[in-house]
Amino acid sequence: MTNTAILNKLVIIGVGLIGGSFALALRKAGLFEHIVGIGRSQQNMQCAVDRGVINEIATDITSALHNADLVFLAMPVGQTAHIMAQIAPHLQANTIITDAGSTKQDVIAAARHHLPIQNRHHFVPGHPIAGTEQSGAQAAQADLYRNKHVILTPLPETSIDAVERISQLWQACGAQVSLMPADEHDQVLAATSHLPHILAFTMMNHLHHSTSNPENLLRFAGSGFRDFTRIASSSPEMWRDICLANREALLEQIDAYQNELKLLQEMLKNNEGAALEQAFSEARSVRENWLKSKD
Repeated sequence: MTNTAILNKLVIIGVGLIGGSFALALRKAGLFEHIVGIGRSQQNMQCAVDRGVINEIATDITSALHNADLVFLAMPVGQTAHIMAQIAPHLQANTIITDAGSTKQDVIAAARHHLPIQNRHHFVPGHPIAGTEQSGAQAAQADLYRNKHVILTPLPETSIDAVERISQLWQACGAQVSLMPADEHDQVLAATSHLPHILAFTMMNHLHHSTSNPENLLRFAGSGFRDFTRIASSSPEMWRDICLANREALLEQIDAYQNELKLLQEMLKNNEGAALEQAFSEARSVRENWLKSKD
């Protein structure tokens, strides 16, 4: 398959922001003739049809997976094992399966448990590092993945051809594809994505619980607070599943963050202005260097 090859059938399980945007991007690139969606909410699925995200709402898994070239798993990671168990009896030997889960070791464990070896040859675990705080098919956008990173964490038994095909599809979406071991992925994302989401959720709860009148407190919150807490508008179900799936790595990050906060607390207690300024300067330099590297 090349970037311009047109395939017959794409099946999206979970037609929300991530799955819907994948479908729109590949439709825009002209790479699939027919896109079938599977989802829990009939209202959301109808929205996907109305917006042209999918061509058809699946009535059953057997017919949905028949002659499918690719199955894209885009539901919350907590549903992965259940969905794999459901689709395994109906997968054809040459159908490629990939996912968009924010954790990878648990997804791979589910695949090893539920997918036959012939299907694991064509399973390419993946994670697009893109998204917004919005959810559902109404939030899907064709350019969501443009210039964004996608990490693939193939199994040892995953075929090179399957990895190449999934890489080409993500590149057709405008993404930059990297390969990484699953355990390294989960460590990296615990620090750069999962912990920040926990901090944003916790900050909102802290303000809510710290006063009898949180509305009055939030009335004076500015744009910095809005930017810092934007991701607290993300799906609670999705982030519950991510946190539980990656809890060991996330607990390590929480401990490390608490240590940093403890150091800052001691600086404040001891009125150490120079130390505070130095800590803030180091943080600013790290962020500015990171932004420069992205240009």
